[in-house]
Amino acid sequence: MVATDRPVLPTRLAGPAPGWAERTDVVVVGSGIAGLTCALHLREAGLHVTVVTKESIDDGSTRWAQGGIAAVLDPFDTPEAHAADTMVAGVGLGDPAAIDVLVREGPTRVRELMRLGADFDRHADGSLMLTREGGHHANRIVHAGGDATGAEVQRALHTAVRRDPWIRLIENALVLDLLRANDGRACGVTLHVLGEGTEDGVGAVLARAVVLATGGMGQIYAVTTNPSVSTGDGVALALRAGAEVTDLEFVQFHPTALYTGRGGAQQPLVSEALRGEGAYLRDSDGKRFMVGQHELDELAPRDIVAKAIHRVMTAEGGDHVWLDARHVPDVAGRFPTITAYCRDAGVDPAHDLVPVAPAAHYASGGVRTDLNGRTSIEGLYACGEVACTGVHGANRLASNSLLEGLVFARRIAADIVADPPRQAEPVYPEITGGVFDPAGRAALQRAMSRGAGVLRSAQSLREAAHAVTMNEPGTPGTAAWEATNLYTVASALIGAATAREETRGCHWREDFPEASDEWLGHLLVTLDGVTWQANR
Repeated sequence: MVATDRPVLPTRLAGPAPGWAERTDVVVVGSGIAGLTCALHLREAGLHVTVVTKESIDDGSTRWAQGGIAAVLDPFDTPEAHAADTMVAGVGLGDPAAIDVLVREGPTRVRELMRLGADFDRHADGSLMLTREGGHHANRIVHAGGDATGAEVQRALHTAVRRDPWIRLIENALVLDLLRANDGRACGVTLHVLGEGTEDGVGAVLARAVVLATGGMGQIYAVTTNPSVSTGDGVALALRAGAEVTDLEFVQFHPTALYTGRGGAQQPLVSEALRGEGAYLRDSDGKRFMVGQHELDELAPRDIVAKAIHRVMTAEGGDHVWLDARHVPDVAGRFPTITAYCRDAGVDPAHDLVPVAPAAHYASGGVRTDLNGRTSIEGLYACGEVACTGVHGANRLASNSLLEGLVFARRIAADIVADPPRQAEPVYPEITGGVFDPAGRAALQRAMSRGAGVLRSAQSLREAAHAVTMNEPGTPGTAAWEATNLYTVASALIGAATAREETRGCHWREDFPEASDEWLGHLLVTLDGVTWQANR
């Protein structure tokens, strides 16, 4: 056990007892690419599915994805090459078995998505337009609308889900905690629904299996590309339930979010696809500072680019660097979403340098799963960003996240169908829960960005840990439940980041600037602390 200072965190969220309950075969929590893909595959097998989502079905992180989906769709590309790029990005911690599943099953899953109605960009001859992004040595990224891939994927999936009358949707609902049977298996969730014509108040969905697909946790930071709903709800629920959570220290900071100066807001992402088409990164003197730092220059893996930008910002005392796309042909036509964001901020990428800075973007860690999405709690599955499948290791390769959601959602559905869990009755715990005052949320986010962001040290992490302990009791309600989830995930992340005394991937320790083979393994986090596990 690795000792770290931890606050006292609730093992249940305080709130009213469920006032209503309904049954289904499988409850899927989340409505992004992973959750909806899983729901659709479960329905193909004839199971009844309830999808619970925090806002509407088309909210969440998937629709914001710009870069695309990585898959071997070019006859001159190979799964082995895709796997090699993924392993390099993961800096020794990627699971070869999980990566092999990803790259070999990925092309089939992308073709299924196209048959479902997703319309990807094509050349005049009808062939897929494949591009290259950071860390890839081949053109293997499919896009839609230039830089609107996530929106197109979400459109195709939610259209298919809404067509199926046997997929029950509960929108505007925050899932609170896992329900478990006498033998410990998962058998449902409690949730709070904000009306909108369905159920209202706190209730329960009872199921034979629970699939967590709640997305990321970027809102623990002051600056993030994640939407406001990304408050780490799934990871927090898993921690309270006692599930194994791992690799939380590996938070990817997207190197190029549009710097708008609005601290605490969701920052628009400026996809590396733009750098893939030739855009440069420049310092305040106009020098291309990525040249000579990596063989791929501006297309180096995200952690390397983010660190380089951070170094330049620190040396110059600035809050951003410059992205130069003025020489890229037809920027507005190829990248309409990015262009619109920039113009809203008073910048035209066709004529102006674009201010960019790193922002919390993606959690490589999460709820630990096997190759079929099973967690350490029987009946509980996880897929998408909330899960840690082992694919990403210490750093995610660009455009592997949407692919991971497709591949492992399908595997979860197949596992449930092949061996359906039996229906079990929940035991409603008598544990007294707690919640924290949401008034401390902004202070927590600032402390996490300062102390547990791109650059970390023992001292900065101690300061962030102190901020987590500076919480006050709150009154049960959506804001307090979300704040409690943020405190829970932040505390777990700080524990892991403090314990890992090395620099690896997107975990950058100023006081331990080198990687060490002694740390070729994983940190499992619970509410009680952090434990070490060798590479799987």
